[in-house]
Parts: sequence; structure tokens; C-alpha cells
Amino acid sequence: MPHPYVLLSAAVSLDGYLDDTGPERLLLSSPADFDRVDEVRASVDAILIGAGTVRADNPRLLVNSPERRAARTAAGLPEYPLKVTVSGSGDLDPAAQFWHTGGEKVLYTTDKGAERARALGLATDVVPLGADLDWRRLLTHLHGVRGVRRLMVEGGGLIHTQLLTQGLADELQLVLAPLFVGDPEAPRLFGPGGYQSGRLRLLETRRIEDVVLMRYEPTAPGTGPLPVAADHRWLALACELAAQCPPSDTAFSVGAVVVAADGTELARGHSREGGDPVVHAEEAALAKTDPADPRLAGATVYSSLEPCARRASRPAPCARLILDAGVRRVVTAWREPDTFVAEADGSGVLAAGGVEVVVLPEHAERAKAPNRHLPH
Repeated sequence: MPHPYVLLSAAVSLDGYLDDTGPERLLLSSPADFDRVDEVRASVDAILIGAGTVRADNPRLLVNSPERRAARTAAGLPEYPLKVTVSGSGDLDPAAQFWHTGGEKVLYTTDKGAERARALGLATDVVPLGADLDWRRLLTHLHGVRGVRRLMVEGGGLIHTQLLTQGLADELQLVLAPLFVGDPEAPRLFGPGGYQSGRLRLLETRRIEDVVLMRYEPTAPGTGPLPVAADHRWLALACELAAQCPPSDTAFSVGAVVVAADGTELARGHSREGGDPVVHAEEAALAKTDPADPRLAGATVYSSLEPCARRASRPAPCARLILDAGVRRVVTAWREPDTFVAEADGSGVLAAGGVEVVVLPEHAERAKAPNRHLPH
């Protein structure tokens, strides 16, 4: 199911701490960076913090600039973004500033936590997620029920760790402050966990007074049936490539990208690439890879349309080419209709050969766009 764009935001010391153990909150950002954070808050639909941050910092979590709040109102948005917190126990102070400032609030919790929160009379919409907290279910609810398209997550470290290790973070905005904490009891930004492999892609660096902002995005594909944030990004690229295809009345316009397990792009291609009137996107992309490349076994092929199971123009359909290349995961946006081949089932061919096929229908409209002129 579709999720919001998830942006993780944090400031840390040079040795990776979010705070010290003193009675007052350690201010890591500069005044200019606090203003940047305010600008980011004003740009999102919701801001999320964990229950531990509510207890430790007692934040108001507001857009402070009157001009930015006015701009939101003029755009037809609420004055403040939705404020979200997460607590398994539901045991939160009803007097906390979080509940009594800003606009709407929502608490995601467990079934038992919901009973506790309601008994406390928390001034919030309480949403139980079942016996345990489920981040995918939470994000689906935020997107589908609350209309959240962009979500800013401001901590704490446990939540940042969980979202990254589950592949649910689209972007990390990290501010590095020029000081050390050095206390092993102080909270750190990230804890141990099964993080995705590979290097994150650096999107931006910016000096802001005496701190440095660094923006990163994960690039490593998922490893099973559940998509990660990078899967959506790579599939969106495949859909962009489909739009570059020379138009045809007798074939689909398709884009494809081959990505290694560490997020390295191995190759890309699109239908009718290089003036070849019958080449398919997956075929064009795989032809640019070395068949002996060991990374293919752990790679993912992203294709805007389901790889073909049968074709008249070449001996081997794309599903067979993928199997022969040793690729064992395919992500696609759109199952092939019966426009040219009746009952096409490339996904079935791939699954029978041991390939994990993931369909992300939220990208289907973009995949279909360059094919609107075709019948059916």
C-alpha cells in the first residue's frame, strides 16, 4: 500500500550523540538551522516523534514562523502539520505540551496501549495497530486515512533506527554539530540493527553557521516481497525511461533498470533503444551487463511493465532473459494486458523459476502514460 514520503531529521554531535545526560536538553543546532527545521516542518503534512521524546523533551513541535503558517493557510492547508506520536504502552502524560499546542494530533499504539491512552484522557485521536506496533500499517493509515504525503520524523533514535532498518525511510537529513558528548549513557542517533547494505547517496551538503547539513537517500533494493523506499525510487526511474521510448503502434513503451544489492546501478534500457525497432527494455538493459558479473545473482530488475513471457520478434522473451541472467528479484508497476499477447503471464514464468516478483500498482499510471495511444 502507498506510504508517505518519510524524511528523518536529526542533529548529532561529532561522536554521534543526540543529547547528553544533563537535566537540560543539549542544543546541537545553530539558530539558523533551527529556522531551517521550521521551514521543513512547514513543508510537510505531519511531524512524528516517539513517546520517549515526548517524555524527555516535552516539545510543542510547532511551526514557529507566522509567515510560514500564513502561507500554509493560504494554500488551503491546516495552520500546523498533523502531530503524530507512537507509544506501545499508551502511558503518556496528559499534561504534556504536545497535546495542548498546535493543530490535530494522533497517537498510534497497541490494542492494550489504546485502552491506557483513553483511560488517561489524552487529547488526541487514538489509533490501535493490533497486538504490536507495525510501522507499515502505521504509514499506510497515515497516507490512506489522514492524507499524509510527506512525513517528517524528528526522533528519537529508536524510531530512526527502526524506520531505516525496515527500509521505510526515503531521506535522512542529518546535521553535524561541532562538539563531543563522550558519555556512553547518552542517547545515540542509531542503534544496532539489520541495516540495508551499500552506501547511501549524498543529495546535498550545506554549511549553516557552525553546523553542517547532510542529506542522504537509501539506494539498496529490498530483498523479499515487501518493498523498501529505494524500490519505489528505482521503479519511478524505470517509468521515466519508458517515457523516452520512440512511440509505436505495435509494441509497449517500457523502461528497465538493473540494480545490485548494494544500490549500484548496473544498467538501464528502454524499448526500441538505439534505433532497434524490436528490442525490449529488459533486454536492452541486460545486454549492457557482464553475464559473469556475480552481482547479478543479488540484483533487482525494475521494469515499468511486467517482463514478457512470449514474443514473436526474438527467440527469448524477457522473463527468460532475466532467469538466464541469474536475477532473482523483479519489481514492476503494471501487469501486461492482452493488447498484443493473450493471457500474458511473465510474472508466472518468473515465479516458477524462483524469482520474487513484486508489483507496486501505485506506479501503474506513470507506467501506462506513454502507452495511452494503444488499444485496451
